[in-house]
Amino acid sequence: MDKKRLAARVLKTGKSKVWINPANKKELTEAITAQDMRLLIRKCIIKKLPEKKTIAINRKAVKGQGRRKGAGLSRLSSKRKWIIKIRALRAELKDLRDRKMIEKPIYNDLYRKASGGFFRDKSHLKNYLERQELLKGKK
Repeated sequence: MDKKRLAARVLKTGKSKVWINPANKKELTEAITAQDMRLLIRKCIIKKLPEKKTIAINRKAVKGQGRRKGAGLSRLSSKRKWIIKIRALRAELKDLRDRKMIEKPIYNDLYRKASGGFFRDKSHLKNYLERQELLKGKK
C-alpha cells in the first residue's frame, strides 16, 4: 500500500491533506503498517494539513449582472410590473392636478381608468389627454 494513502487512512483524511517530512526518508521506508504510521505521526514526521475554509455560496441567491438572463422587465413578476406602472401613472395624474392642468372630476375619471388598466404607460396617458383635449395649459 502506498505510504501516503496509508497515512491518510490513519489520519482519516484525503491524500492531499497529508504532509510527509522529506528529511526522514529512512524511517518512512521502514514503515509498512498502520501502527508504524501512527508512530511517525506522533514523531511529527507525518502531519495532517489544516482544512481550507471555504465559503458556501447559494447560487440561487447570487443575482449579479453576470448571472442574469432576459431583459430587465422580463425578470419581474406581473404584479411588480403593475405596481411600477400604476405608481408612475398616479404620480403623473397628481402632478397634472397639482399644476391645475386638469380639473378634479377629470382627475378622478382618469385615476379610475388608470386603475382599470386603460393606460399602457405614461406616454399613452399623455397622448390620451392631448387627443381628448383635456389639458388646460396647452391650448
